[in-house]
Amino acid sequence: MSGPNKPWGDFVSEAVETAEALERELGRLDTGGEEPSPAALNAVFRHAHSLKGLAALYGQGAMEGLAHAAEDLLDRLRLGRVRLREAVADALAETVELLRGLAHAAEAGPDEALLGRAGVLVARLEQLAQGPERLAPDPLHRLELAPAFRAVLTEYEEHRLRETLRRRALVWSFSVRWRLEDFDLRLPALVERLAPVAEVIATLPGSAPGDPEAICFELLIGSSAGEDRLLEALAPDAGELALVPSRKRRRPDEARPGAGPGAPADRAPAGEVEGPLRSAAQTVRVGIERLDGLMNAVGELRLIAAGIQRLADGALAPGVTQLPRAFGADLLREQRQMSRRLDALQSGLLEARMVPLSQVFERLQRLVRRAARDAGKELDLFTRGGEVELDKLIVEELSDPLMHLLRNAVDHGIEAPDDRERLGKPRRGTLTLAARPDGSHVVIEVRDDGRGIDSARVRQVAVERGLLPGDEAAGMSGRALHRLLFTPGFSTARSISALSGRGVGLDVVQTNLARLSGVIDVESGSGVGTAFRLTLPLTLAMMRGLIVRVSGRTYAIPLNGVVEILSLGSEPPRRVGDRELISVRGNPLPLVRLARLFRLPEAELSRRNVVVIGLAQERLGLAVDELLGQADMVTKRLGGRLGPVPGIAGVADLGNRRTVLVLDVAAIISEGLSQAPPRAALSE
Repeated sequence: MSGPNKPWGDFVSEAVETAEALERELGRLDTGGEEPSPAALNAVFRHAHSLKGLAALYGQGAMEGLAHAAEDLLDRLRLGRVRLREAVADALAETVELLRGLAHAAEAGPDEALLGRAGVLVARLEQLAQGPERLAPDPLHRLELAPAFRAVLTEYEEHRLRETLRRRALVWSFSVRWRLEDFDLRLPALVERLAPVAEVIATLPGSAPGDPEAICFELLIGSSAGEDRLLEALAPDAGELALVPSRKRRRPDEARPGAGPGAPADRAPAGEVEGPLRSAAQTVRVGIERLDGLMNAVGELRLIAAGIQRLADGALAPGVTQLPRAFGADLLREQRQMSRRLDALQSGLLEARMVPLSQVFERLQRLVRRAARDAGKELDLFTRGGEVELDKLIVEELSDPLMHLLRNAVDHGIEAPDDRERLGKPRRGTLTLAARPDGSHVVIEVRDDGRGIDSARVRQVAVERGLLPGDEAAGMSGRALHRLLFTPGFSTARSISALSGRGVGLDVVQTNLARLSGVIDVESGSGVGTAFRLTLPLTLAMMRGLIVRVSGRTYAIPLNGVVEILSLGSEPPRRVGDRELISVRGNPLPLVRLARLFRLPEAELSRRNVVVIGLAQERLGLAVDELLGQADMVTKRLGGRLGPVPGIAGVADLGNRRTVLVLDVAAIISEGLSQAPPRAALSE
C-alpha cells in the first residue's frame, strides 16, 4: 500500500512534530507518584490517535500498529483500568522514540531492525494494557442522576464520576443556555474558567423551549472547591447550579435585573455574528532546508549590495570623470536602502529558525529519571531557561552532548542515597539543567550536588596512561587537570556500568560542541558537586566576520568571538615553557601565532596585530599580519571529501569571487589553552 500523492517531507515533518508533542505531554504525566490529571492523559491520547491516523494515511503499517497499541494502553489509563506504573511510563517513552525513528525512516523504505523492535514493543504494550485492573466498590450507584442523563454517559464519563466520588468531591449540575451563533466559543471558555477549581465531566445538549435560536446544555461538574468559588467561575454565564443528588439550589440572578434563571445571556444584536469566521491558525510549517536556502540567498544579496557600494565608491572617487557624481550618489543611496531591507529580512529569517530549548529539556527529563532508577539513585531534576531560544539546527545537535553530561552526573556525580546520608546530605540528589542568554551566545549549565571530581584519581590515571609525567601532574592546578577529562579514552571509572565507564562521553561532548563552534568548561569542588558549562552561538547561519591576512592568505574570524584588537608593542612576548605570553593591562594573555598554528611562513612578530578571541571566560591572543576590515558572511561547511579540518569552521564568500576560510574560534581556544602553562605560571 502506498501513501497519498504528497511529499514525504510533509509526512516526516508532521509525524516528528506530533511525536515531540506526545513526548512533551508524557513528561507532564510524571507527577511524582500522584495520579495524572485527566487533561494530561487526554492530551497524550489525542496525540497518539493523530499519529495512528497519519501513519495509516501514508501506508506506514508498522508505525500505525505501534501507535494503535499505545492508544489502547492510554485509553485504559484514561478509564482507570491500568495504573501509570514505571513499566508503563518507560514503555510509552520508548514508543515515542521508536515512532520518531520510524517516521525518519519512512521515505527510505522498510528498516528490518526498526520493524523488529516495533513488533516486540507492540506485544509489550498489549501485555501492559491487560491489567491488572483496579477493582473497588462502585460509588456511582449513590449518585441520583436522571435516567435520561445516565443513559447517555460514556464509559469515560462514568469513570470520571467514580473518581470524583472516590476523592470525596461533590458532583454539581449546571444548566446554561446560549445563542446558536456563539455557543461553540462560550462552551470552551467556560471549561477553561472552571479548570482551576473544577472538572467538567460531561456535557449533554438539551433543548430551548420557545427559542429556536438558542441551545441548552446540562453540565456535570466535579469539584471540592465549594459553591462560592464555583459561582464565581460561572458568573459570566447565566445558568442554574445544583448539587447532585440534593435538591436544586437556584443561584441569585446577577446577569441583569428582570432576567430569570436560564435566560439567554448577552444576546448579540440581530444580524451581528460574534467571533471570528476565519481560521485561527497563525503558523505555517516550513522545513529548515528552505530557511537555509533563503539564508543563502540573503548572503548572496549582501554580496551584490557590497558590489554596488564598490561601484558607487568608484564613481565618487576623486578624479573620476566618466560618470556624473550625481549617479554615484544615487547608486550609494539605493545601496543603503537595499542594505536596510536586507537587515530586516535577515533578522526575520533568523527569528524563524529559533526554537526554545524546552524542546530538548523536556525530552531529557524522562531519560534522566530512567537512568537514575537503573543506577539506584534518588534525585530531583530541575530545569530553568527552557524559554531561551537557539537555532533549530544547534538545538537538534545538543541532545547527545547534554545526555552524556546528565548520565555522567547520575553515574559518577550523585552518590547513592545511603552514602549521601552518611555524608550529611539529603538522600535525594539535585541535578540542574539551566540556560541563560549571554550576548550573542547562550550558556547551558549542567550542575549536580554530588561528590565532585576526584583530582587525585585524575592525576593517577593521567600518569598511568602516560599523558603527563609524574612531576608535572603533581604541580598541575585543578582547572588544568579537569581539561584532561576531555581527552579521548580518558576515564576515572574503576568499573564499567550500564551508563558509563567505557572511556567515551566527555571527549564526544567536546567534539560535538566544536562542530557547533561551542566550548565547554568544568568547575568542581570535592563534596559539593560539579558544573559543566556549554557556551554556544545563537546561530551558525549568518554572521559578521573580521577579515585578517596571515602569510599572504586571508581568513575570517567570526566577530561574535572577537573580544578586542591590540597592537603588539615593542616589548617581545614572554616565554613560559613552550608557550608565549603578552601582558594586557597588567594581566598575562596566552599568545598563538596563527601562521605557526597553520604551519605557514612567519613574518616578523613586531609587525603584527593581536586579535583577542574569547568564549565564556576563556581568552586567547591570535597574532595576525594585517586587518582588512569586516564583512557579512554566510558560512558553509567544508565538503565531505575534505572532512573536518582542525581550526577551520567552514568557508565564506566575500564577493568579487573571493572565498576565505572561516576560523573555528572554539577549536582554536581549546587547542591553545590545552597546551598553555598552568595558571600559576601565567601569573609569575
